[in-house]
Amino acid sequence: MPFYPGLKRIFKREERSRVAGKLITLRKQIRTEIPRKTVNDTLLLATWNIRDFDSNKFKHGPRMNESYYYIAEIISAFDIIALQEINANLKALKRVINILGRNWHFIVTDVTEGSSGNKERMTFVFDSNKVSFRNVAGEVVLPETKLIAGKRQFSRTPFLVAFQSGWFKFMLCTVHIYYGCSYGAKFERRVKEIKTIGKFISKRANDKNYNYVLLGDFNIVSPEHETMYALEGSGFEIPVELKRATNLDETKFYDQIAFKARPNELQLGDSEKNAGVFNYYKSVFKDDEFNVYENFINPSKRDFDESGKVKDESQKLRYFKKVWRTFQMSDHYPLWVELKIDFSKDYLENFL
Repeated sequence: MPFYPGLKRIFKREERSRVAGKLITLRKQIRTEIPRKTVNDTLLLATWNIRDFDSNKFKHGPRMNESYYYIAEIISAFDIIALQEINANLKALKRVINILGRNWHFIVTDVTEGSSGNKERMTFVFDSNKVSFRNVAGEVVLPETKLIAGKRQFSRTPFLVAFQSGWFKFMLCTVHIYYGCSYGAKFERRVKEIKTIGKFISKRANDKNYNYVLLGDFNIVSPEHETMYALEGSGFEIPVELKRATNLDETKFYDQIAFKARPNELQLGDSEKNAGVFNYYKSVFKDDEFNVYENFINPSKRDFDESGKVKDESQKLRYFKKVWRTFQMSDHYPLWVELKIDFSKDYLENFL
């Protein structure tokens, strides 16, 4: 459960009232759409690309104080979450962790250099009351014989970390696959990155001490697309419940959670809804709230297009919905799954 005392220090009275109301609405949506956490029975695992968190290099921000509270509230709904697009400066991430509380921890990589790396970090955030770090972590570096197209490492270094929750021991590998283009050589590079990480981790999964989970932003187009075939062809299983659109327009299946599990240990929870995508724009920065935030938007971006031409009202509204608010929250939605983690009965029955 996040901590809210900071609201008293950083918001004006009218802002506090608005944010408190939004948090109440957001909490209600979370309770409706995401199963409650359990102590011993289930694990809530998620992945979320939080857009450009938080460099403001594109000048569509900076993020408002309230955005950090909304982001923390969403993260708190899960037990462990993989985050992509965490930038070099960890100040924003640490601020979210401070709101979440002392039982929350994070593990990050160093930044990936180069233009494709975008100085991003791969990150896991987890509730230590539920999830324990098993002291194994590493960035995936390909041997010379396995380089992508014979010459490249990954655009952004995948991150492999060992955790345990209940009886469920698992290796999480988070990725942010190169996007490039929707056709041609740059598209082929995307497909090759997906195939390469899938095969690489699939081979590691022959180690039967862990369940392996490959998750993150794969830039997958659709379940029937070559990008999805590249992932599933490596031997990973994606439950049908997880094949969902995760982008702002709900048209692309960019983010995925794939499994290569030990026998009988990939079991989805018994909740009526045990996997899903969480559209937080139903509760915060809603479609009809341009007037609420109009004065917080950079006027040079709000009122003028890239050529300097004055925008009309419909263009301003589109900018709010499609651009500005995605730099407050994201242009991706979290994808999550509920997993069973108590195999004690099965273990005991083996002795009968």
